[in-house]
Amino acid sequence: MTLLPPDLAVPRYGTASLADVLPGAAAALGVTLGRGDLPADPLGLTEALGGARRVAVLLVDGLGADLVRAHADIAPTLAALASPAGDLSAPCPSTTPVSLATLGTGLPPGSHGILGFVTDVPGEDRALNHVQWRDDPDPDEWQARRTVFERAEAAGVPATVVGPLAYAGSGLTRAVYRGAAYPGAVGHGDLCAQVLHALAATPRALVYGYVAELDLTGHVRGVDSASWRAQLALIDRLVEELAAGLPEDAALLVTADHGMLDVPDGTRFDLDEEPALLDDVRLLAGEPRARYVHAVPGAEADLLDRWREVLGPRAWVGSRAEAVATGVFGPVDERVAARIGDVVALARGTWALVTPRLEPGPSSLVGYHGSLTATELAIPLLTLRGRSLG
Repeated sequence: MTLLPPDLAVPRYGTASLADVLPGAAAALGVTLGRGDLPADPLGLTEALGGARRVAVLLVDGLGADLVRAHADIAPTLAALASPAGDLSAPCPSTTPVSLATLGTGLPPGSHGILGFVTDVPGEDRALNHVQWRDDPDPDEWQARRTVFERAEAAGVPATVVGPLAYAGSGLTRAVYRGAAYPGAVGHGDLCAQVLHALAATPRALVYGYVAELDLTGHVRGVDSASWRAQLALIDRLVEELAAGLPEDAALLVTADHGMLDVPDGTRFDLDEEPALLDDVRLLAGEPRARYVHAVPGAEADLLDRWREVLGPRAWVGSRAEAVATGVFGPVDERVAARIGDVVALARGTWALVTPRLEPGPSSLVGYHGSLTATELAIPLLTLRGRSLG
């Protein structure tokens, strides 16, 4: 068995992970979803939300559990919410497209196939950036698993996703929210109003809201910044407004897609300055804390050795087969395995594997995520029950 170092952890798929949130919410609404070997409701949401006829799930991008605990004074509404299952695990890599697909399908990344922020398109010698994706490749084929929203609708529970209007019709939206209405929100107030409207519109409802700004602020300003703390206070106010308008027979779940940490100048490893790491590389994918390296044919073993030798303790480095064997992606469907690099590098500590020449924007950020440290993996699951639910 291939093992990770003790400071990196395997996500707890089927026990306490982001993949388990929507299946549990659906189960609380009477919709039991088959997930292969994974249990239908390992978080016990059927009991925790007992009697709820409508469930809203709010995902705050970048709201790591450690960050919530560290700033309880800034976010008193969040701090006061119950936590029925403790911290959950983000998936691997701990990055937004992977997490949103994991949430939307209720499956680990190895099953749904969205395996990174940027991944290789096998056989086409090009990369796919999942946040800039429109219709190539076809979202229905690239992520072919049925979503929880599709399955809820088929069972007679209307599903609505309230996310930024700018994301309506994107490839990622189509791939991970398929089956739900997507009205599009133009701000936090609009999102709040639309979530509450969708909850009240039908006798049963599954409603999901997505908020992006906290993550963006953390990337650009850092999580140890006045800007990030101010943004968290606004998020707390949004949750307060949702709680105030919650129908009596509804429940609200608040979660996140990953945590985040700041990367100081001293732990930025510049790949551009190490030619040995980029020689024989056909395509460099992933992101600074979770790299996928695709080798020119025949150079896979040599490239793996070089990455291991040069990076040393800065990252766990393994082959595709070794990474799959750790279980970090969950069971990996052979149809999507090639999207994972020939070499996988998961950053340790606060290291980031940057390449200012190839990726000037991502290489200049302050806050990062993507790897499997405790701070990146730990995400909250917070609940609030309507008045009639006790």
